[in-house]
Amino acid sequence: MLVLFETSVGYAIFKVLNEKKLQEVDSLWKEFETPEKANKIVKLKHFEKFQDTAEALAAFTALMEGKINKQLKKVLKKIVKEAHEPLAVADAKLGGVIKEKLNLSCIHSPVVNELMRGIRSQMDGLIPGVEPREMAAMCLGLAHSLSRYRLKFSADKVDTMIVQAICDRKNYASATLSELLPEEVEAEVKAAAEISMGTEVSEEDICNILHLCTQVIEISEYRTQLYEYLQNRMMAIAPNVTVMVGELVGARLIAHAGSLLNLAKHAASTVQILGAEKALFRALKSRRDTPKYGLIYHASLVGQTSPKHKGKISRMLAAKTVLAIRYDAFGEDSSSAMGVENRAKLEARLRSLEDRGIRKISGTGKALAKAEKYEHKSEVKTYDPSGDSTLPTCSKKRKLEQVEKEDEMIEKKAKKSKIKIKVEKEEAEEEEEEKALVVEEDTSVKKKKKKDKKKHIKEEPVSEEEPSTSTVPASLEKKKKKKKKKDTED
Repeated sequence: MLVLFETSVGYAIFKVLNEKKLQEVDSLWKEFETPEKANKIVKLKHFEKFQDTAEALAAFTALMEGKINKQLKKVLKKIVKEAHEPLAVADAKLGGVIKEKLNLSCIHSPVVNELMRGIRSQMDGLIPGVEPREMAAMCLGLAHSLSRYRLKFSADKVDTMIVQAICDRKNYASATLSELLPEEVEAEVKAAAEISMGTEVSEEDICNILHLCTQVIEISEYRTQLYEYLQNRMMAIAPNVTVMVGELVGARLIAHAGSLLNLAKHAASTVQILGAEKALFRALKSRRDTPKYGLIYHASLVGQTSPKHKGKISRMLAAKTVLAIRYDAFGEDSSSAMGVENRAKLEARLRSLEDRGIRKISGTGKALAKAEKYEHKSEVKTYDPSGDSTLPTCSKKRKLEQVEKEDEMIEKKAKKSKIKIKVEKEEAEEEEEEKALVVEEDTSVKKKKKKDKKKHIKEEPVSEEEPSTSTVPASLEKKKKKKKKKDTED
């Protein structure tokens, strides 16, 4: 058996050496793991190389259109007819054309596809004389040439290039679809057929499409049924919450908290950011602004406000919603009157926020803001000529004299302060010296008295006390003289 293998470099015809191994389709890939194993099963018989990219492009466009090129005809007549063996082909249409024009038996089966895959994996080892670089360059050039050839430019419709590159389609704009579709749908399909690219649809594809359509219809019906059930249950369990935030948001809040009683225990600030816990803790870690709303963002009141007022409305809505939750959880009445009243207040507050320039909030309520009229007040200013003169008011000599007098005054004050400090220090020293002399005199008198008692002399203490008393005033007089001299020197 021969195998026709098309490459970007040329046509290759291989001879199958061992046809028994082709019967094992699942294990056939093991025979092509290495070039040595592949050469034991398949051997190159003939290789017809293309001269340039233009010849390769012509050959491949003919194969795509189900035609045989002249070069391929010559190769098949020369080699395959002489061998009298069946030819394995990758494309079934090409095999039919070869059989019609050349009367050659062609084979196309899963075994042939697996064989082609194995040859493609070991192409470099099975086709000698062709370098891998040359093969890659030819593949790239051929791919670009094929893409340019298949695209036909249209100035009117750019989309037609994509349509021509991908597939062909029939013109359903002129076809009649009244038997399959109603008149309105038929008109829409015809209008879309003029723009859409379309494709050929097989029976299997139609079955899958119909099955998908039935699934979509069933899912949409189930969704409406589930929404009706949720609406009825929410109006029975929490009517005031349903009026405030809607069925879906109310159900999400209850599901997030676990139950209506658990949700009633939360504060308004917690209900406001319920559902945005990750964003809250991320903001606290990074020290950024915390989120203003969580699940309550999907409520209709928050959605219809402008972006700058969403935070205020979500805070107010959370406060009113908490009241409604607690009323529904612990109240005996099952009416939604409180929710309707609170929603009306929030809507009025929303309108006042939107008209912020007209209204203002006072301590007692809302009052109209009085807009003052604009009055242009122009002040008449007179010219001050005193700033024109750049001459100094007093002469430089007078300034110098004033500076010198100030310096002299500062020096005199400094001298006086120094003299006072010196005098205070000297007085303190004199007082300490006097105290020391008095202590010494007392100690000397006591010693002399003891000596007199021992010697039993009565007249000597009198003689000794006279010189001691005379010494004290002498020392004091000397110190006073020293002070007077220092004062005169200063």
